[in-house]
Amino acid sequence: MRKKLVGLLIMAVALLFVVGAATADAFPKIIPLPNGFAPEGVATGYGTDLFAGSLVDGSIYRADLRTGEGEVVVTPPEGRVAVGLSFDRRSGLLFVAGGGTGMAFVYDPETGETAATYELTTEDSFVNDVIVTRDAAYFTDSFRPYIYRVPLGARGALPDATAVEEIELSGDFVFVPGSFNANGIEALHNGRALIVVHSSRGELYRVDPASGDASLVDLGGDAVPAGDGILLLGKTLYVVQNQLNQIAVVEMSSNFLAGSVTETITDPAFRVPTTVASFGRYLYAVNARFGVTPGPDVEYEVVQVRR
Repeated sequence: MRKKLVGLLIMAVALLFVVGAATADAFPKIIPLPNGFAPEGVATGYGTDLFAGSLVDGSIYRADLRTGEGEVVVTPPEGRVAVGLSFDRRSGLLFVAGGGTGMAFVYDPETGETAATYELTTEDSFVNDVIVTRDAAYFTDSFRPYIYRVPLGARGALPDATAVEEIELSGDFVFVPGSFNANGIEALHNGRALIVVHSSRGELYRVDPASGDASLVDLGGDAVPAGDGILLLGKTLYVVQNQLNQIAVVEMSSNFLAGSVTETITDPAFRVPTTVASFGRYLYAVNARFGVTPGPDVEYEVVQVRR
């Protein structure tokens, strides 16, 4: 009887996996965004929620991966932009890099309200991407050799506006004036180390979040030029190479100080993808269409590809 029960349980689990996989395969490959939206950042939330942010006005769009349908859930005050996004599953809040405003914004996508704003710097800057870890949110700056840390409390509690820390990147990090420098950012070991991509040099760095000391990741002669958003799943790092219309797949070593580009993911629907999120065995890359002037007739979309 015990063997029969075990067998039935195994069959039930297998059936659930097959049904789940079939359902995911039925999700739409193209998720349209509003015309003229000019997206850059993308992140998944609870369930099948997917968020995209606008470079034009900072608004946040939420789509359902199952249906491809969605709506604008955050309409921020005038003057804001949305670049990189990171969703904190503990609090349900969405952290947003503010580009040239030098700001970070935190939104509640359920209410559409602003939960907090943080002035990261008053210098000429481009706050490009963000990753939320267990105890902080970290932001990159493509125009300055710094990352910014916003400490978080229990269950992702937000600090007051004065809590921002500026951390200078040092060690192997090479700052190139007049170019895009640090861009996409990821975290490993619950935030004890960060991975940052350098757009113009095509390099990856493992960064100590406490000191800013950056160690160049040995890619064995490979490079990831035009690196934009990055996504770490286990020891596999996905690097979106925007102008190249591809996603590099980098298999990392156990200490994340070395890696190799094992393949690239391309798709005919890519139109300058910038950032990527994951759901199940799929990646979702958002097309920014850099080089095309946003307008009411300009279409944008998120593209599903198998990882």
